[in-house]
Amino acid sequence: MSPRVLALCGGVGGAKLALGLARRLPPGALAVLVNTGDDFTHLGLHVSPDVDTVLYTLAGLANQTQGWGLEGESWAFMTALARLGGEDWFRLGDADLATHVERTRRLAAGETLTHITAAFAAALGVNQTILPMSDDPVRTMLETEMGTLAFQDYFVRHRAAPRVRAIRYDGAATARPSARALAALASPELELVVICPSNPWLSVAPLLSMPALRAALDATRAPVVAVSPLIAGQAVKGPTAKLMAELGLAVNAATVADYYGGLLDGYVLDEADAALAPTVARRGCAVELAATLMTDLPTREALAAHVLAFGARLASG
Repeated sequence: MSPRVLALCGGVGGAKLALGLARRLPPGALAVLVNTGDDFTHLGLHVSPDVDTVLYTLAGLANQTQGWGLEGESWAFMTALARLGGEDWFRLGDADLATHVERTRRLAAGETLTHITAAFAAALGVNQTILPMSDDPVRTMLETEMGTLAFQDYFVRHRAAPRVRAIRYDGAATARPSARALAALASPELELVVICPSNPWLSVAPLLSMPALRAALDATRAPVVAVSPLIAGQAVKGPTAKLMAELGLAVNAATVADYYGGLLDGYVLDEADAALAPTVARRGCAVELAATLMTDLPTREALAAHVLAFGARLASG
């Protein structure tokens, strides 16, 4: 069955809306295309942070406080590793470690990241489709005051503190997007594409930097709707606002709409940013106001319902 809704997603913020969408749609109706620009090899293991965040969130296993990792996690492995002088700056919980070990084993045996992710989702009872954006490596690299940093070095090891001068997405120009995502975008059954409120430059740009995916998004007949990751010029979580300022951009939701440009048919602004609606609308994009802060499951579902209704109006009008 071809999905009715395709969501483009990064980690914590995007996963919140993905869960809301999953709960508002029938089983199998949603596919989530997830950023893999954050993937890296750590302690000899292939770690896919955004894929795992979406996987754990849709499975109902994610840590409710931090939004990533597993609820009820234990840390015996990291404690033992630190005692031996190992690299413990990127923390892998004991249960989470099993995901990375099994993924690495199966990749070495010749399975694709797409196939492995589907197997994990089935094993954890997820009834929607989770798709890594590509089985080819794409790596987000940041040019900073400390030199060139891979994403996890910038974001976790240095806590997003270094000033960023430029960002590149190594491998994106030649990476092949998920074949299932391309098929969904070409399908007449697709009703809506949602760009979740993930960081545009760190979580969504790696997807859009793949030429074949960008072309498929431009060509799809389904409306493309983005949800702003900013509320009154502030990010709910993460370095979006800081990064925008360092790149010389105006830190507001209209700048994000400009970044997505002609890709969008609709844009969801938080109600606190109602004054920006005319600015976005003048650029030819339909604007919807909604309460975009997702603090619990009801608010995630409410925003998802609002986005789905907005998309349906765009498709019919």
